[in-house]
Amino acid sequence: MDNVQKRNGNLALNVNRTIVYIVCVFLALLSIMPFWIMFVNATRSTPEIQSGISLLPSSHLMRNLEVLLDKSFDPITGFVNSFIISAGATLCAVYFSSLTAYGLVAYNWKLRQPFFTFIILVMLIPAQASAVGFYQFMYQLGWTNNHLPLILPAIASPAIVFFMRQYLLGALSFEIVESARVDGSSEFGTFNRIILPIMMPAVATQAIFVFVANWNNLFMPLILLTQKEKYTLPIMVNLLRGDIYRTEYGSIYLGLSLTAIPLFIIYFLLSRYIIEGVALGSVKE
Repeated sequence: MDNVQKRNGNLALNVNRTIVYIVCVFLALLSIMPFWIMFVNATRSTPEIQSGISLLPSSHLMRNLEVLLDKSFDPITGFVNSFIISAGATLCAVYFSSLTAYGLVAYNWKLRQPFFTFIILVMLIPAQASAVGFYQFMYQLGWTNNHLPLILPAIASPAIVFFMRQYLLGALSFEIVESARVDGSSEFGTFNRIILPIMMPAVATQAIFVFVANWNNLFMPLILLTQKEKYTLPIMVNLLRGDIYRTEYGSIYLGLSLTAIPLFIIYFLLSRYIIEGVALGSVKE
């Protein structure tokens, strides 16, 4: 009787596990499908794209590349500009947000809670609401057609501060901080050498989100940048659509594919830190 119950239990467990695997595979395929269609359309001609969806590549990749380059699309310049903005904004956002979160957790000062409440309230203000005033301010400073207005504001990232604070509340041991102070370590030295490595899974996770957001950002660069040598890849792709009767959709999809490839590389480089963060959060002491 016990053996029968054990076999039934193992059978039910295997069935549940199989269902979970099937659902996960289905969701993975569903997530990959839009990107696969985009890459496939980059190899198809405009009539083929307009005829319907296809999952098999075509033979018009080089033709689409010629059309893309003929439209003054400079992938190297766009890549360099996008990378400078995205990497600079990512470094500013994750470092200073981590530093702010550490100050909110490690120090007990009078206005700590009101300051954190203010950060939460700032998260409710959309960026579009301040776009006109921000552009006027940058114009007065002479910073239009400059990458700095797209990098430096990332220092103030309230959403990342909130995430880092919540991570530190569960991961930071104050005994480590006190030991470093006893050993004579400075506050910035303690943060850079001890706290920041502890926060690396959270830093890597947010770095992916910030990099992708800035890489795909079109709104503010389109407002601030008017010189072609300053254009980012999203601006160049946005300008590919010319006359509606002569739009080459294959070249547009090729431009989108070139824009998306660095995002996949960044994700695969940092994805292991996300897994480490999930594993660390599941450990109970």
